[in-house]
Amino acid sequence: MSTIDDARTRRNVAVLVAAQAFLGAQMPMIFVVGGLAGGVLADNPCFATLPISLIVFGSMTTAPWLSPLMQRRGRRFGFFIGAIGGAIGAAIAAYGLYRSSFPLLLLGSYFTGIYMSAGGFYRFAAADSASEAFRPKAISYVMAGGLLSAIFGPQVNKLVYDVSFLPVIGDSLPAIPFIGTYLTIIVMNLLGMFLFLFLDLPKGEQYSNQSTAPTPARSRLEMLHNPTILVAIICAMVSYALMNLVMTSTPLAVIGCGFTNSNANDVVSAHVLAMFIPAFFTGHLIVRFGAPRVITAGLIILGFAGITALAGVTLSNFFVALILLGIGWNFGFVGATSLLASAHAPHERGRAQGMNDMIVFGFVTIASLASGGLMNCSGGTPENGWTAVNYAMVPFLMLAGGALVWLTVNHRRLQQSS
Repeated sequence: MSTIDDARTRRNVAVLVAAQAFLGAQMPMIFVVGGLAGGVLADNPCFATLPISLIVFGSMTTAPWLSPLMQRRGRRFGFFIGAIGGAIGAAIAAYGLYRSSFPLLLLGSYFTGIYMSAGGFYRFAAADSASEAFRPKAISYVMAGGLLSAIFGPQVNKLVYDVSFLPVIGDSLPAIPFIGTYLTIIVMNLLGMFLFLFLDLPKGEQYSNQSTAPTPARSRLEMLHNPTILVAIICAMVSYALMNLVMTSTPLAVIGCGFTNSNANDVVSAHVLAMFIPAFFTGHLIVRFGAPRVITAGLIILGFAGITALAGVTLSNFFVALILLGIGWNFGFVGATSLLASAHAPHERGRAQGMNDMIVFGFVTIASLASGGLMNCSGGTPENGWTAVNYAMVPFLMLAGGALVWLTVNHRRLQQSS
């Protein structure tokens, strides 16, 4: 049976990789221009990264209702909702730029968060029909689809973000910065949603029927009392929040330290490449060494990313720090996803995964908000702001590291008692 399931999973993985590559390209595009567009429209520079924060906030508030909805109606239905949300968000953001309205840019960013939330469930969809042995690899391969988005997104962004857009009436008006990015993203979402027609996934309750489950689904509070689930959520939260904390400020820091918009795109592109290239082998590492060890390696690499960023503000420092940040995120986040997927029953998927993404993206929202404040309002110079951003990583790395130690000790006690 596992062979049949894995053959089906491989087909779904191929479709999800394509979706991750094409639809996922909008995220590096928006993360490059979001803070810059916010800086143009916001009255206070401390609020420049608020559009990115609203994307993550939108993802956080979407996960609790989208995950159970997918459990009832199927993954494909939820993925269509995500693409439609991404198109609507880009359209509102483009109109906000046209009207020079910061609130409209923020509203569009919130709708983009609906896409971000749906895209986050691609990794879980890959695991739905996979055997236990293939599950970590399926998750990892889908995450690897982001490699193509890392190449495609920033390079397309270079072509479109400064394209002149002049209203039909009033050709004497100046060009509107960054609007080309958002108009391109509308088209990407409308075209990319048709990929989901090729998915062969269970339809809703068919794969998670509570009535046929051997035990009732646990409540969210009961799940959080499970050490494996709790530590998986903490490690995913820290890995993603720290990645977002640093990456959100990166375009502002690169440009603030005297480099160009093109340099900022290249640094973000290298970072996103580093996020997804390891996914080709992260699943194999998890199968061989176990998720906790892979997560530990990810946290150590994130620490070295911070050390590199603090060592200087040359272009090479930015590149190396952001590459390490991407690798650390991959090990930490893919490892935590695999750990979570092994700790709940099939009929608990909607509740467990929705709770996980709500908590993870809740803290990512806080990190994104803090990123703009630290970057623009700490010490008065881009260098001082960049230093503050990277020092902020320390307590969270200690939290995740302590959680992993506690989980290891707890497992050893259980083994000794049995």
